Amino acid sequence: MNNIDVLIVGAGPTGLVLALWLTRQGVSVRIIDKSQGPGETSRAMAVQARTLELYRQLDIAEEVIAAGYKMPAMNMWARGEPKARIPLQNAGKTISPYPFVLVLPQDIHEKLLVARLKTAGVDVERQTEFMSFREEGDNVVATIRTSTGQIEICTATYLAGCDGSHSSVRHQMGSDFEGGTYNHLFYVADVLASGVTPANEGHIAFDKSDFVLVMPYGPEHQYRLIGTVESEKGDRQQHAFDDVSQRAISGLGLSIQQVNWFSTYRVHHRVTNHFRDGRAFLLGDAAHVHSPAGGQGMNTGIADAINLAWKLAAVIKAQAPETLLDSYEAERKAFAHKLVKTTDRVFTFVTAAGGFADFVRTHIAPAIASQAYQYGRVREYLFRIISQTTMSYLDSPLSEGKAGEISAGDRLPYVAVGETDNYASLRKIVWQIHIYGTAAEDVRNWCDRHSVDWQVFPWQDAFEKRGFKKDTAYLIRPDGYIGLVAAERHAERLSTYISRLGIQRALLLKH
Repeated sequence: MNNIDVLIVGAGPTGLVLALWLTRQGVSVRIIDKSQGPGETSRAMAVQARTLELYRQLDIAEEVIAAGYKMPAMNMWARGEPKARIPLQNAGKTISPYPFVLVLPQDIHEKLLVARLKTAGVDVERQTEFMSFREEGDNVVATIRTSTGQIEICTATYLAGCDGSHSSVRHQMGSDFEGGTYNHLFYVADVLASGVTPANEGHIAFDKSDFVLVMPYGPEHQYRLIGTVESEKGDRQQHAFDDVSQRAISGLGLSIQQVNWFSTYRVHHRVTNHFRDGRAFLLGDAAHVHSPAGGQGMNTGIADAINLAWKLAAVIKAQAPETLLDSYEAERKAFAHKLVKTTDRVFTFVTAAGGFADFVRTHIAPAIASQAYQYGRVREYLFRIISQTTMSYLDSPLSEGKAGEISAGDRLPYVAVGETDNYASLRKIVWQIHIYGTAAEDVRNWCDRHSVDWQVFPWQDAFEKRGFKKDTAYLIRPDGYIGLVAAERHAERLSTYISRLGIQRALLLKH
């Protein structure tokens, strides 16, 4: 297992997805993890629409959906009274092929990814610990301890640290992890319970500074709870479910029959200063951590993995210069900082103490939520934020051009087309060109000369509503984001763009 392309440290969802995307593109990987096996607890629960769109490119979206639970609605409660109901199904029907919030416990999610990776010929090496690394020329030389206790030297072209918030790879890189820690002690629990109505929907309940989030999943009466601990015990003392605050739980009428798993934790908000150092990269919790508000953490790590995967593949295959890899930090670090600020504001609102904060949570916020969600544009806006479909790379060095309402760096807007959609061609992990309207002759000739996949969609009003400009050429990156928007001088703009980035013709070839 020496002389591989990429050594991946950490086999959570981020590391597993990175391995899957790289393997799909013909890149050799080795993935190690010091744990004995996949997680046995549910931990992260929400799989957002953007993640499912990216999973569609791996042909695993439907399998993930079948294993999960589509949350019908979220209910807001205050001091034991229901205040608002926010429907979630089909909230983003004009935005994504997956217009819902999927609940899938992380342990089930990981096992599914591990099985798919095994089918691709890659096994996760368990009880294998990363110890250190150094760069030697065009390689990374890593020292690891195997499951038998032997010390082994592994040589790889690149190293990916997907090893969590206490990342050994990050410590070796010497990257800071600036940020802070919230004052509250929180708990997460998987329970069997009854009494809350509707039983198959999500609930968030407030009672002064206490709150509890209740999410159904799996078999009937099985719920995930997240809330605050009220105990005089310090962080280092063992806590039990009896220590959690009961006000909000009681207000829901929730009766706990059995606690299957319980854990306490402090919530941090941190972003590392370097996502890349030479041939080493940081992804997921190794690069950024934030509050669990909105179920963004795991999905953000998966997006890191996919952003990096196609770039690593291009460079490893000598189809693009190594400078392409600089865009990984430029794109993902900016998003991480934005996400931390957003989740920080939400989390501060949820947990703030004091009479005014309590009044806002229990009276004003539910009233606004109930009224605002009646409007289609508000529903769409909220879905875009939660689903990560609004994420863009407008300031990326890979983004160039704008036409209509669409800028390079935007995620390709989704449009249903007959019985299919304009995302169908994205199943190929390649650069490709979309034209909405009529393809100019210079575009067709350019694509033929460079053997580039191209799709022409006859113009319809739906395209204009989604912001497309008629007859414009959109060069789509392998991850579904727009690299170049060319409304005129199409062939010239395309040639200048790939020349500027140093992209070789082989990268653009049809696969």
